[in-house]
Amino acid sequence: MTPDQCRAARALLKWNQQRLADAAGIGIATLTLFENGATAARPATVEVLERALRDAGVVFLDEGEMVEGGAGVRLRK
Repeated sequence: MTPDQCRAARALLKWNQQRLADAAGIGIATLTLFENGATAARPATVEVLERALRDAGVVFLDEGEMVEGGAGVRLRK
């Protein structure tokens, strides 16, 4: 998951950063740094963020899975 996908997923869910941080069990500062690209997040951090978003109904699309290309997100039907 990229920082852009994370922000887009939160927008689809209408979640603020605090709600995602709570759902993932991480600090909001860690989430903010990841989403801003200020620091490389630990793989375990990205994993818990992605799991929380998937559990809430987000589907992650890898580059090439979308008509226009590029990575993205959508909500599960």
